[in-house]
Amino acid sequence: MGCYAFPNHVLPRHPGLGLGIEAPTVLDALTAELPGAELRYEKGCEVRGDDRSGFAAAVEAARDADVCVAVVGDLAGLFGQGTSGEGCDAEDLRLPGVQADLLAELAATGTPVVVVVVSGRPYALGEIRDGAAALVQAFMPGEEGGAAIAGVLSGRVQPTGRLPVQIPRVPGGQPGTYLQPPLGTDSHGISNLDPTPLFPFGHGASYTTFEVTGLRLSATEVPTDGEFTATVTVRNTGGRAGEEVVQLYLNDLVAQVTRPVQQLTGYARVPLEPGESADVTFRIHADRTAFTGRDLRRVVEPGDIEVLAGTSAADLPCRAVVRLTGRTRHVGHDRRLVTPAEVSAGAAAGQSRQGGADAAQS
Repeated sequence: MGCYAFPNHVLPRHPGLGLGIEAPTVLDALTAELPGAELRYEKGCEVRGDDRSGFAAAVEAARDADVCVAVVGDLAGLFGQGTSGEGCDAEDLRLPGVQADLLAELAATGTPVVVVVVSGRPYALGEIRDGAAALVQAFMPGEEGGAAIAGVLSGRVQPTGRLPVQIPRVPGGQPGTYLQPPLGTDSHGISNLDPTPLFPFGHGASYTTFEVTGLRLSATEVPTDGEFTATVTVRNTGGRAGEEVVQLYLNDLVAQVTRPVQQLTGYARVPLEPGESADVTFRIHADRTAFTGRDLRRVVEPGDIEVLAGTSAADLPCRAVVRLTGRTRHVGHDRRLVTPAEVSAGAAAGQSRQGGADAAQS
């Protein structure tokens, strides 16, 4: 739970009040989720500090296990009483304390290590990923977080979450946002540093696989006060039902000010059975390309706009270009702020699906 949740905000000052809510730990939830499994718990280390006295017992338990689940991350608190929360800042993006060292020793046992990061900020997990059998990111998931994590780990729950931020590769990884100009990405020799994140904005894995193909535009030229549609096909190529979040990005190729190389403009969550496909159609108004110009007024400019679709900011296999034509428009608070998405059923394995699917707007 976060820093302003009752247990972290009030209880440190009034410990006699009691927790007040049911908040099962990951261990409690795994015990309930896997009643036939033999579970052994070792603390390993605290979230903060440099005490390694619990390493040996944790390493021994991991060495004797079929699989090791290592839960690391943050201690929520206020004004220095934790590692994440208001007034709890970090010098860099390493995991707090000696948690990364513990993970390295657990990985060295040869037992598959599933790392669960329960945190309030994205930590650099590049070195950790190399030794992990799997990574699960849970941003302060609340009182039902333990049960949710256990359901994902057991396979009972099909994960469908997508990252709202980038997960950095190295502790000094910058920039922290995908909304960056060309030099904020891998500059291919201009800089000796590669800022490519470990996991990009919009990334998410599941127990099945998907592909997004066949981008079709309703027009290749649109006036600066017009709109067009972009349609793609998403298919479940794996062996289990799941949900994919189809994402649409725009890239203003030439503008009067520096623009991000891509900006999320629309998305749709699409549930699909194995082998099933669906078409996702985004209705994009030219207002969605608006930005603050040099005169500090918001404008829609004529010019080429790249349309990209896929499953994350780094997985965009579908690309096309639409040209905005006509005069430069100044727009205000009444401009279009959303991109409606419609999902239509495609072919299933030997049959067609009736009805629609969940669609979201951005």
